Amino acid sequence: MQKITAFFTELMRRYLPDPFVFAIGLTLLTMILAVLVQGQALTALTLSWGKGFWALLAFTTQMAVILAMGYVLATAPLTERCLDRLVARVHDPRMAVIVATLVGGIGSYLNWGFGLVIGGIVARKLAMSIKGVHYPLIIAAAYSGFTMYGLGLSASIPVLISTKGHPMEAQMGVIPLAETIFSPTMLITSLVVIVTLPLLNAWLHPKPGQPVKEIDRALYDTPQAATPATSAADHDERGTLAHRLNNSRLLSYLIGAAGIVYVVLYFHGGGSMDLNLINFIILFLGIILLGTPIRYVEKLNEGIRTISGIILQYPFYAGIMAIMASSGLVNTFSHWFVKIATPATLPFWGLVSSFFINFFAPSGGGHWVIQGPFMIEAAQSLGASVGHTATAVMLGNAWNDLVQPFWILPALALSKLKLKDIMGYTVIMMFWIGIVYTAAILLWR
Repeated sequence: MQKITAFFTELMRRYLPDPFVFAIGLTLLTMILAVLVQGQALTALTLSWGKGFWALLAFTTQMAVILAMGYVLATAPLTERCLDRLVARVHDPRMAVIVATLVGGIGSYLNWGFGLVIGGIVARKLAMSIKGVHYPLIIAAAYSGFTMYGLGLSASIPVLISTKGHPMEAQMGVIPLAETIFSPTMLITSLVVIVTLPLLNAWLHPKPGQPVKEIDRALYDTPQAATPATSAADHDERGTLAHRLNNSRLLSYLIGAAGIVYVVLYFHGGGSMDLNLINFIILFLGIILLGTPIRYVEKLNEGIRTISGIILQYPFYAGIMAIMASSGLVNTFSHWFVKIATPATLPFWGLVSSFFINFFAPSGGGHWVIQGPFMIEAAQSLGASVGHTATAVMLGNAWNDLVQPFWILPALALSKLKLKDIMGYTVIMMFWIGIVYTAAILLWR
């Protein structure tokens, strides 16, 4: 296994570019495929690309908000104390890798934005605390838990199709969560992943005597030059009305209570969970946990540094999705698989096609917009289970995320590592998760 790990790590070191370069390359590749496979004119493709470039601007903002505010929640004093107590109980490098995977996985199962951030934070804490931890591996392990979001409470596609009024309701109806992520098969799959993935990741850790790259503690221990000036300014403002308002717990608790009341009234009135409500809950829960308005602003400023890559790259992926949709590439790709499918094997081919499409459309919601209509039509014409097929598309998305550079960006920002440092490990994790998800889809009856 160490030789395989070394092979993929060296492969990524030599040939894997920066995630932004990867996004540019995918854009050009999609255009070439649309010309060669679909016979599209390059001028028409360029127009579709430009028009679609900002089509997901609202969704991009939602993604950025959930990550930035998820960072605030994951670094709140209460969360920090819980994580510090957990880290203090771990003393072995392999156990540290297991814990990082579990935290990232359970956090992502509850909410993907929270899990994506808290996994990286606890991995960094463990690497700082325990000698001999291979830093690239523990960051990759924490990120690998992100695949659990496809099985969890914020799984984009199952949550969307269980909501009344969703875009495809007329075509497929409303599919309850009991037929997707809460089905016995998916619950067992979740258990298998959360048990086996940490063990696999611990197995990948270098053995005693093998080279280990530890965290560079100097990157985090160096005090910021601006701290004394900031403290002096703070001292001068104490006693002023502005200072009292900025540091008022009463204001935070009042507005936090208003947020909680709204959520209760919203659900009491029959409202359903969506991304905007998730962001709303994370925002006001963070305000309460941070205690004062100024503390929240300071933590949010830290969180914003982790999302610069997403703000830059998501429009490029929106443009890629526009090319895929306007050229008919996604229908062609899916049709190749569906042609050889039966009612029993359609979900499997949906899983496989979703894995490849996710390179071009790395978003569960956006992915479903372009692949969902074709897969549901195929399921209905073949007599396959609609819920089973939709869940397979979701799992293909979550499976591919292990090697999709886009979602690794927050982990890279938190760890100060490069993509090529951790991708060799996530490739191996991707192979194992592929086996688990494929078995789950084929055995699901």
